[in-house]
Amino acid sequence: MLQDKSIFRWPVTVYYEDTDAGGIVYHSNYLKFFERARTEYLRSLGVSQHTLLEQNIGFVVRHMDIDFLQGARLDEQLTVTTSISDLKKASITFCQEIVNPKGKALCKTMVKVACIDTEKMRPKAIPQSIFMEFNRSDR
Repeated sequence: MLQDKSIFRWPVTVYYEDTDAGGIVYHSNYLKFFERARTEYLRSLGVSQHTLLEQNIGFVVRHMDIDFLQGARLDEQLTVTTSISDLKKASITFCQEIVNPKGKALCKTMVKVACIDTEKMRPKAIPQSIFMEFNRSDR
């Protein structure tokens, strides 16, 4: 799914379970779409969250700004775009958008994700191998 070195694209289909009574995507479900795209982005880089958890390493959302621009509807085929806007020793800031087939942005977010030691629940440096993948893939 990696289309170029700076933007990862992940397809999403809007199912009935994603919508409210009017057939519009319920606001909290956009967060699920964004989360899945970030997970698939990591997977495309060869990063296994399961393996990280076995090493007591986890990524947690620290901060999120979200802008709901226009509702998505039942059965729409959408694309979640993901790129890295800032990479630090123990955090990553992702810029994400959900766009319709015409390329119109329906929802945008900036998500700061912290790397933590899951036993101590404290910040931890992003493993060097992952840090290097982010530097190679997003810049």
